[in-house]
Amino acid sequence: MSETTQDGGVAVTAPPSPDDGLSPAELAAKYGLSVSGARPGLVEYVRQLWGRRHFILAFSQAKLTAQYSQAKLGQLWQVATPLLNALVYFLIFGLILKADRGMSREVYIPFLVTGVFVFTFTQSSVMAGVRAISGNLGLVRALHFPRASLPVSFSLQQLQQLLFSMLVLFVVAIGFGSYPRLSWLLIVPVLALQFLFNTGLALVMARLGSKTPDLAQLMPFVMRTWMYASGVMFSIPVMLKDKPAWIADVLQWNPAAIFMDLMRFALIDGYGSENLPPHVWAVALGWSVLVAVGGFVYFWKAEERYGRG
Repeated sequence: MSETTQDGGVAVTAPPSPDDGLSPAELAAKYGLSVSGARPGLVEYVRQLWGRRHFILAFSQAKLTAQYSQAKLGQLWQVATPLLNALVYFLIFGLILKADRGMSREVYIPFLVTGVFVFTFTQSSVMAGVRAISGNLGLVRALHFPRASLPVSFSLQQLQQLLFSMLVLFVVAIGFGSYPRLSWLLIVPVLALQFLFNTGLALVMARLGSKTPDLAQLMPFVMRTWMYASGVMFSIPVMLKDKPAWIADVLQWNPAAIFMDLMRFALIDGYGSENLPPHVWAVALGWSVLVAVGGFVYFWKAEERYGRG
């Protein structure tokens, strides 16, 4: 278009754009644009996460290798740390406080070591989950990938660490008279259920920790309280037999106690089904599915906010 000016010149004006009057959303739809870093649908998010499975495995293995790279004993600390914790608890609770009441020494020592190893699996997964996003902001901001890869990878790292420790746990069980039997096959579903539970919990803590870094300072106190309430060092029904029954029921049905009891039942000859709450497998499955699915959805809902601000 053109028009004559006062001095006789001709001014040329640009023709109106076909995009004039369109809203930003309409412009994006017209040219096929999408929001950078927008949260995908839940099914698509699962598909993307599965596509990063090799990264998740490699990242967990790298973190596991680097964890003790500065220590002279290296990867031996994966086993030495929970064993030393078990030794301390045995000296205090087994010898001084007599928390082994109702159990022989052949049962109590594997009972204690199993409890320490199994609870450490959950404790380490939670603590790693708290820092999964806040401790890896450089990676989160530099690359585009499903953020759930990080807490899942850290949970997988803790599972690999527990598998190393299980070799020592087997030696302890055999050394105190609990030899391999068919019940040892139950270890596989117990670990699978606990891994699902731990992963869901790590996802929840990763979202909370991404916005509240101080949570990492609080969680050791929370985990210590949970440990003492879960019967790591003592049998809940025996220790609380003189208390109202509902207290023992609440403590025995908490997920940490459930997974420890199932592992003890599988490994230790003298730890029979009478020590387990009713419907224990259904309860374990319920805890695992509820926390894994709920934690995944809870984490996914904040996907586009991680690493921003």
